Amino acid sequence: MNQSQNSGFQAGQAKGQAQEKSSQMMDKARNAAQSAKESSQEAGQQMQEKAQGAADATKNAMGLNK
Repeated sequence: MNQSQNSGFQAGQAKGQAQEKSSQMMDKARNAAQSAKESSQEAGQQMQEKAQGAADATKNAMGLNK
């Protein structure tokens, strides 16, 4: 392998490694975004349940839940 071929080979390896690293970082970002989405949905569900509980308690206190 001559110097030119070796340089090309090394450049190809570096490019492949950079692409793999980029792919791994994108996967991590996707996973973080999915986790944030799920946490947000869970928090929203909890808030909705608390609001419903508060509404029910108000109805009970006012005698409207008959």
